[in-house]
Amino acid sequence: MKHRLPIGMQTFRELRERGCYYVDKTAYIERLAAAGKHYFLSRPRRFGKSLFLDTLKEIFEANEPLFRGLHIHDRWDWSTRFPVLRLSFGGGSYKETGYVEASLMEQLAGIERRAGVLPEYATATGRLGALLEALHLQAGQPVVVLVDEYDKPILDALDAPAAAEANRDFLRGLYSVIKDNDAHVRFTFVTGVSKFSKVSLFSGLNNLADLTMDPRYSAICGYTDDDLDTVFAPELPGLRRDEIREWYNGYSWRGDRKVYNPFDILLLFDSREYKSHWFETGSPSFLIETLFERRLGAPALEDMIGTDDLLSKFDVDDMATEALLFQTGYLTILEEKNLGGKTLYRLGYPNREVKQSLNEHLLRAMGPDTSRQGHHDIRLYEMLSANDFAGLEALFRSFFASIPYEWHTNNDIANYEGYYASVFYSWFAALGLDVTVEDSSSHGRLDMAVRFNGNVYLFEFKVVELAPEGAAMAQLKERGYAVKYRHLNQPIHLVAVEFSKEARNLASLAVERG
Repeated sequence: MKHRLPIGMQTFRELRERGCYYVDKTAYIERLAAAGKHYFLSRPRRFGKSLFLDTLKEIFEANEPLFRGLHIHDRWDWSTRFPVLRLSFGGGSYKETGYVEASLMEQLAGIERRAGVLPEYATATGRLGALLEALHLQAGQPVVVLVDEYDKPILDALDAPAAAEANRDFLRGLYSVIKDNDAHVRFTFVTGVSKFSKVSLFSGLNNLADLTMDPRYSAICGYTDDDLDTVFAPELPGLRRDEIREWYNGYSWRGDRKVYNPFDILLLFDSREYKSHWFETGSPSFLIETLFERRLGAPALEDMIGTDDLLSKFDVDDMATEALLFQTGYLTILEEKNLGGKTLYRLGYPNREVKQSLNEHLLRAMGPDTSRQGHHDIRLYEMLSANDFAGLEALFRSFFASIPYEWHTNNDIANYEGYYASVFYSWFAALGLDVTVEDSSSHGRLDMAVRFNGNVYLFEFKVVELAPEGAAMAQLKERGYAVKYRHLNQPIHLVAVEFSKEARNLASLAVERG
């Protein structure tokens, strides 16, 4: 039987009382409540963190009727009701100095009013400590502290480092209060998008157990394939399961099961269209600017390597690229390897939505005329469908020629082969084509492979000022890159692309059958 789709719902009570679909996450709550006291979880935006926090609130407030039929119903003591202090920094913009403190004071005032507690302190930290004690004494039970989007005051101000640091320092003092009042606290759960280091932010609450990379909690937020096949089974007819997986599955936090972003799945079931539902709700402009500042070309995102320390290294003045991409959901863990006791993670795009959409934005940043990009996309698709390589060369020449001279002089990345290769890669990836970079074989590493319309295209890129004329085609042949693809029994095209730094354009594009 079909149920209501809980699109945009972050309130557990509303979801249950309106008869919406619900993927039962209460087994995780049972385990957390029994095993420890203070927890932290980071997940990308719109991954169900707020709903999970609201579920915690309803459980600790002993609202038993809402949980009938769920895992936890017969495993929880509903006779004990705990006071809940919930804070959220999801609303507002925190670039303005002092806004975060004003927001907290307003939230504390609301909690005091509802509890009938009179404020005793003028500072936010003093007021929070007194409120924890008062709620404990009033209810006779310690307080459950829930903090949602703890990091938004910092993330909002990343392009204003002074404000970001001020917000970070204020929040550090806030979390110190929770630790100092541990006797009044039963349970703490903090969520956000980013995992700021304990030294920079959580030094005052260093007893938080971090669930982010714990494989036991990899599916604490998000939907699994099993969830789609059981809970959402009535919505599947008319949609192809393999296409749903290709578009939206793939997020991994070291667990055996990959998960879907709930927002994507709910919008897909509602619209019945495959679109970049999640990606379009946020602007990656800061990320795009950071990638360009760090001279990181688009192909490099296909196969990045991270360690536990690197993926956790996130601070206002020290943001590792791998951590930024991983924590915001643009890359995920594809493979995990243990080398001599050190764990390495191979990162890559989680799914088609992210790969296609992020490369669209990268291409716009590299190109001069975003208003005509749709027209260019159509031409590129048509030329590739017809194997019109002369037209393909002319299209890319036109694209590079239209980039203003000032763009090249202001962007060092344009002086490197990687920039030109990035344009090819991002353009093909933005069309949703099957693109692989740095594809390894026993003979070496091919720059780029594209599979499309029953054909295989093997690309090698060179800069003519740095390599002999014809070096790209010679390498494609001499290293036998085509051998790896012959089992597909599809036409193979060797595409040698040579660029000129001096001309700032293609020097040649040569094609031979492989």
